[in-house]
Amino acid sequence: MGQKVHPRGFRLGLSADWQAKWFNEKNYKEWLLEDEEIRKFIKNKYYHAGISEIYVERPDAERINITVKTARPGIIIGRKGAEITSLREELERKFNRRVVINIEEIKTPELDAQLVAESIASRIEKRASYKVAMKRAIMNAMRKGAQGIKVMVAGRLGGAEIARREWYLRGRLPLQKLKAIIDYGTATAWTKYGTIGIKVWIYKGDADI
Repeated sequence: MGQKVHPRGFRLGLSADWQAKWFNEKNYKEWLLEDEEIRKFIKNKYYHAGISEIYVERPDAERINITVKTARPGIIIGRKGAEITSLREELERKFNRRVVINIEEIKTPELDAQLVAESIASRIEKRASYKVAMKRAIMNAMRKGAQGIKVMVAGRLGGAEIARREWYLRGRLPLQKLKAIIDYGTATAWTKYGTIGIKVWIYKGDADI
C-alpha cells in the first residue's frame, strides 16, 4: 500500500512553517490542548470570515500572541475594532492570560487550499453539482497563477448508494519534491446523504532553500 504523509509536515522547516511557535516541557500537554481550543473557538465563531490558518506564539507563560490569516479581516475586526476587542477580552477570560491578536489578510483566497476546500464544501451543501464546484475551483486557481492543483472528493457523491471518490488534477503537483511549496487543505460537507470529504492540493512554485 502507498504510504501517505501530510504535505505540510513533510516540509516543516524548509518551505513550510510551524503553526505553534513555543516549547515548554513542563506545560506541554496543557498548552497543546489550549492551542487546539483557541483554534476551534475562533474558527467556529468566525467561520464565514474565511479563516485559513491560526498561528499561536507564547513568548512566556503569561502571554499568547495569535495571528489569524483570513480572507475577510473586516468581519473579525468589526466596526472601529469593536469585534476584535471583544474577542481578545473573551479569550483572556477563558484562558486567564494576556492575549494579543494580529490579523493578516489573504490577498488571493483562490490560491489558499483551505479556503478552496471550504468553498467547495459550501457549494455541495447548497446542493450544487460537486463536479461543477470542483472544476470552478480549479479554473479560478489556475487563472490566479497556481502551477498545479488537485481536488479530491469522497463520499456518497450525488446521493449514490455506494460511496466513492473522484479527483481532478490540472498542471503539475510534485508531492515528493521538498522545496515545492504545496498548500494543503481539507473540509467536510454535511449533506442529507451523509458527509462528503474534500481535499485540495495547490502547487505554488519552489522555495529558495
